Amino acid sequence: MALFGQSKNTSEKTNTQTMARQLNTPGPAQVNMIGEGTVFEGTLRAHSDVRVSGRVVGKLIVEGKAILAQEGAVEGELKATNADVAGFVKGQIHVEERLVLKGSARVEGDIVVARLVMEEGASFNGSCKMGHLEERRAAALKAGAKPAGDSRKLHVGSPAK
Repeated sequence: MALFGQSKNTSEKTNTQTMARQLNTPGPAQVNMIGEGTVFEGTLRAHSDVRVSGRVVGKLIVEGKAILAQEGAVEGELKATNADVAGFVKGQIHVEERLVLKGSARVEGDIVVARLVMEEGASFNGSCKMGHLEERRAAALKAGAKPAGDSRKLHVGSPAK
């Protein structure tokens, strides 16, 4: 007999049902962590926020917020919906919405972003293209570039019949 008078089988069944219920309901936002002293090489993709206190060599692709701590580094490409950078980035940064370069940030590479916030003391060496994604696509089309192959293709001229 288990605690509170439940048999072991009933208790296990209840715990399994509770866990299943927890897995099917949205919980608090998850933050994935690359700890200090850790080196990750390759492509890291995450559907939730990522905090990097270690080093990523390759691509960091985040469908959420990428947080690069002061002791963190990314050598390669950083793509995210939003990002706060306090550490070192050597490579391209693509942020769909808002990029914050903290006072301790050091960036060597190009930035493509909708909005950029750069605190006093931050260091940035490279080029920066700003504006909303649709505005950048429209400008590229006007300049003669072909639209990217995604679900939000821009069509010029009369619609296909």
